[in-house]
Amino acid sequence: MDRYKELISILQSYAHSYYVLDAPVVTDAVYDSLFSELQAIEAAHPEWIAEDSPTQRVGGAPLSKFEKFSHSQRMISLQDCFGDDEVKAWFERIKKLDSRVKNSDFWVDSKKDGLACALHYQDGVLIRAVTRGDGFVGEVVTQNVRTINTVPLRLRDHAFAKGYTEVRGEIIMYKEDFEKLNAARVSAGEEQFMNPRNLAAGTIRQLDPKLVASRPLKFHAYDILRTDATEISTNQLAYQTLSRLGFFVNKEAHLESSLDKVLEYANKFESKRNELRYHTDGIVVKLNNRQLQADLGTVGKNPRGAFAYKYPAEEATTVVKSIDISIGRTGAATPVALFDPVVVAGTTVQHASLHNADEIERKDIRVGDTVVIFKAGDIIPQVQKVLLEFRPADAKRYSMETELKKQFPDMRFERKEGEVVYRTRSTSGSLLLKRALTHFASRGALDIDTLGEKNVGALVDAGLVTDIADIYGLNYDDVVALDRFADLSAKNLLDAIAAKKSPKLAKFLFGLGIRHVGAQTALDIAKEFKSLDAIGTASFDDLRAIDGIGDIVADSLVLWFEDDENRALLAKFRQLGVWPVQQKVGGSLSGKKFVITGTINAMSRDSAAERIIELGGEFQSAISKDTDFLVMGEKAGASKRAKAEKLGTTVIDEAELLKMLHQ
Repeated sequence: MDRYKELISILQSYAHSYYVLDAPVVTDAVYDSLFSELQAIEAAHPEWIAEDSPTQRVGGAPLSKFEKFSHSQRMISLQDCFGDDEVKAWFERIKKLDSRVKNSDFWVDSKKDGLACALHYQDGVLIRAVTRGDGFVGEVVTQNVRTINTVPLRLRDHAFAKGYTEVRGEIIMYKEDFEKLNAARVSAGEEQFMNPRNLAAGTIRQLDPKLVASRPLKFHAYDILRTDATEISTNQLAYQTLSRLGFFVNKEAHLESSLDKVLEYANKFESKRNELRYHTDGIVVKLNNRQLQADLGTVGKNPRGAFAYKYPAEEATTVVKSIDISIGRTGAATPVALFDPVVVAGTTVQHASLHNADEIERKDIRVGDTVVIFKAGDIIPQVQKVLLEFRPADAKRYSMETELKKQFPDMRFERKEGEVVYRTRSTSGSLLLKRALTHFASRGALDIDTLGEKNVGALVDAGLVTDIADIYGLNYDDVVALDRFADLSAKNLLDAIAAKKSPKLAKFLFGLGIRHVGAQTALDIAKEFKSLDAIGTASFDDLRAIDGIGDIVADSLVLWFEDDENRALLAKFRQLGVWPVQQKVGGSLSGKKFVITGTINAMSRDSAAERIIELGGEFQSAISKDTDFLVMGEKAGASKRAKAEKLGTTVIDEAELLKMLHQ
């Protein structure tokens, strides 16, 4: 209940800043994310819904600095549809209301991210420009709009140049113009603008037309109203008329003959929208027949005969649960925020790199904070800002040094003068790399013959490798020039390395040296996900669902794959043609569970476990009632045999196991 009341209060404050003060403090995506959270709470607790909740009103009050003007027809908003299923549900609803719908075609256009505005023309001359406001009443901003060069001051010769004509559209700023403005502000030592949409809206509400004229705004028309509505029978005709009257209309606007084709276009357009000169978060779809659209009427503020197909938001809000620290391959300590799962740009994320202690201090990020998450380049989750108005009273300032001691009590860290990163002391640099590479080449991992500790040391000390992937880029001339190598030994080393360019998934995963991921854990994970790409994109909950994988291991894996250095390392492996083969599961041991006790001479326990899994079996660390076979190696304890006999588990020796593994 407290969170609900807090959301109402803060969203009201945001709306006041946006509509009345013309000083937006958050982006639309942030507002929408918090608004969605409020809606979810009200859906779960309808008895809580307050009369002053933002969900119970259409919009905020118009800006009082300008003259107010009532719209001839309400400037409506469109119903949002997220995904094909919601669109199909919309279509089924309106088909039941009017049988003409099933034979209708559709007018489709990109959805502009700007400020809606209505232009009034009398006998072809611009007499008034009015912002959307609350949909019923807007603000008169004629002098400002006149400065926009895509707004005709007089309509071109056309029948509609006589009488009263109203044109509606969106005032926007192109991305390249926005970037130029911000670059100039940076050069002048001024604060950058937040985004093109807020800048366009704020500019139009400036009192000084000279300031408005200095900013390159554009007007894209999308609708036309006449006293006699029958003069414009379709939305396609409306666009054609707008173009003839001298307005700019989107080139993306077109007719589709069926809903299936609308959805096909919507899915294709998602990947192409970033190529447009302006920002868009979806497409607008209307029944082309305007009379049919009007006959269907409206529900609240949404017309039944149209909708907005929205793509996933690129920003969202969530709450920081903890700040963990990830140690990279060079010993760098990177703080990572863990938060409640949130969908950003179409994917669910739970972690975001905070980069370093200075970045945490600059943004003042604390555990318990409500933060804005975005995706840098639509790929890597980042924390954009803290919404201080949601900060808990007991939130404590984050101390990197305190957390390093707490999370890694057995390690020492230092931050050298002039650097922003804390690194492990003594084990950093070449020593850390030597340990990582020795582990990567070890028998339990990739098992690269001749790449033992001494040869690893020689390669690292000579500067021939700077990370574990570099061994695959070694050449004969460089290796044979080292003191430890002659012609044959150099060739043997390079051949051994080349032979492991397509290692088994479990061995490669173990070889990466991810904290808390041992050989058995790597086997369990490889069996479940079957490819490194799948493991790398698995969520905390996906990993946690694997039997035997706890919170610590799942957290360590997610953090490792989200670390920038580790991402770069995997990219280098790919570039060098090195990638683990997909785990193959299934075969003669399908569904059978094994436990091995004692010493196996023919192969290591890990190798035996891996082979069991490859044949479809399951390797267990302890006997249970569902264990099928107990393998008794040399020096095996009698207690496990006794337990196996008690549970009815079949007991076999090494020879019998080898027969099963070589079938």
